[in-house]
Amino acid sequence: MTTAGTASPGARRDPGRRRALLEAADRVIQREGPGASMASIAAEAGISKPILYRHFGDKSGLYQALAERHTRKLIEGVQEEFSRATSVRARTRSTIDTYLSTISNNLNLYRFLMHRASAEDAATHGAMSTMIRGLSRELAEVMIAESELTDRTRAYVWAHAVVGMVQTAGDWWLDHADEVPRETVVDSLADLILGGLPAAAASSHQVLELFSE
Repeated sequence: MTTAGTASPGARRDPGRRRALLEAADRVIQREGPGASMASIAAEAGISKPILYRHFGDKSGLYQALAERHTRKLIEGVQEEFSRATSVRARTRSTIDTYLSTISNNLNLYRFLMHRASAEDAATHGAMSTMIRGLSRELAEVMIAESELTDRTRAYVWAHAVVGMVQTAGDWWLDHADEVPRETVVDSLADLILGGLPAAAASSHQVLELFSE
C-alpha cells in the first residue's frame, strides 16, 4: 500500500512514465506560468494529484526532479561555452548569451524553479544553490588555469561574484526584455567582467609589491 508521500516501487522503476509526467509539468508551467497548480499538472498527465506525488515521493520530490531536469541542460550549455577554443572575450560573451537565452526561452519554468519552488521548498532551494555554486567553481578553475592568478581564494571569490552578478542582471533583464536587447546586456556584462577583473588583478599585484618593498 502506498500513500501520497511515498513513491510506489513501480513508479520509481519506470523512467519513461516519470519522464512523461515531467513533460506534462513542463507544458503546464510553460502555459500557466510559475503559479501553475499541482492539480493542473496532474490533469495534464491524466492522473490525480495524489498519484502524481506518488511518482516523486511528494511535492518536494517533483520540484527537485524538475530542477534537476532543467539545471542539467543549463549547466551543459554553459560548460560547452566555457570550453570553446576561442578568445576570452568571445567565450565570455557566448557563455553569458547562452545563459540569458536559456532562461528567456524557458521564462515560466525559470521563474517557477528560481522563485516559487525555491521559496516553497528548502531542498529545491538547496539544489538551485548547488547548481550556482558549481558554475562558480568551474569558472574559478578556468580563471586559475588561464591567467596568472595564483590566489585560489581570490579566484573563487571573483568567480562567485561574477556568476551572482550575471544571475541578478539576468533577472532584471527578464523584466525589461521588451525594452533592452539581449545583446546589450551581454556586451555590458562582458565589458564589466573583462575590464574589472584585470584591473582588480593588477591592483592586487601592486599592493603585494608595495608591501614586499
